[in-house]
Amino acid sequence: MPATLPATSPTTGRAAAGAFPATGAAVGAAPAPAVVPLPLAGDSRRPRTPRPRTAPGGPAGTRPRGAAGSRPRTPGRGAPRALPPHTVFAERLLAVLSGERPVHWMLGHTLGEAYEQLVRLAPGTPLRSPGPRPVLRRCSVQAHPAQGAVEAFATIATGARVRAMAFRLERGDDQRWRCAAVELDGLGTAAAHRT
Repeated sequence: MPATLPATSPTTGRAAAGAFPATGAAVGAAPAPAVVPLPLAGDSRRPRTPRPRTAPGGPAGTRPRGAAGSRPRTPGRGAPRALPPHTVFAERLLAVLSGERPVHWMLGHTLGEAYEQLVRLAPGTPLRSPGPRPVLRRCSVQAHPAQGAVEAFATIATGARVRAMAFRLERGDDQRWRCAAVELDGLGTAAAHRT
């Protein structure tokens, strides 16, 4: 005898009295599991599955969580590492001397004659390359802690040619580094005074 589906009441949506489930399961059996909707065509999102939460003193291999459920920050992970000041200034000077940035971009970052040296050097864009953008290859430094200064030497690749740049940084009372002198392949102060 074929199984019959229960008749449902149009007003309540429930099975009518006296109707039995088609499977023959007993009345009062556990309800069927919830239906998980399938993603629509073109929807690349995965259905979200809840993950078990672990308390701070949870099982081995779990991390304690900080305030508001955030993970504690570990040094060296997530936050970008700050570049040393001589590398930052080498990139800044390269941008100005290649014509990528204007000279006044260095106004708050120079001391004394350094800005005048840049004003004399920059119009000729001595580090401009006919091909790809010039690249800082290496920047070494010699520190003078007693004077609060560093002297840096950088090599810059401009196409097939390698150029040299030297500069001096001094730390002010506000603990900020500023460029105090610039020299490029011997085109620094001496060459600037000859012109």
